[in-house]
Amino acid sequence: MPVKTVADLFLHEISDTYSAEKQMTRSLPKMARAAADEQLAQAFLDHLEETRGQVERIDEIVELLNLKLKRIKCAAMEGLVEEGKDLIDEIDKGPVLDVALIGAAQKVEHYEIASYTTLITLATKLGYTAALPLLEASLAEEKATDEKLGKMGQAMAIDDAAMVGKKK
Repeated sequence: MPVKTVADLFLHEISDTYSAEKQMTRSLPKMARAAADEQLAQAFLDHLEETRGQVERIDEIVELLNLKLKRIKCAAMEGLVEEGKDLIDEIDKGPVLDVALIGAAQKVEHYEIASYTTLITLATKLGYTAALPLLEASLAEEKATDEKLGKMGQAMAIDDAAMVGKKK
């Protein structure tokens, strides 16, 4: 179905975001297993639960607005997930990989923040007021996760990673 109206665009964007979130429900457990730092692994698992809730919110929006999601695959998330897999394959488990995983996860969060911001703008313009609190809740979670990851990276992982390979 071609996108010709703002309503079509909203449907496309929410379908794309749904696909992105579903991809993350499969990727986050792999990231948690790859993390050496227990706090980082737990942060990925905590966000997995949030992501499942975000999928449920999209389901709720679809029901509220009487929409039918398109069966599409979010190419952007597919690329970000593949980038994360490459890091896991190429870097030994430890502080350097942890820093790389934090960076990869923040890229995902920034993409999701942009997606939810776009959906909120479109929903506002279309008068989809019932969807707004659900979209805003997901956006708030994505922003909080990004902030948490940033603080974790600054607090521990980068210092530990910087020491890898240095002579003492």
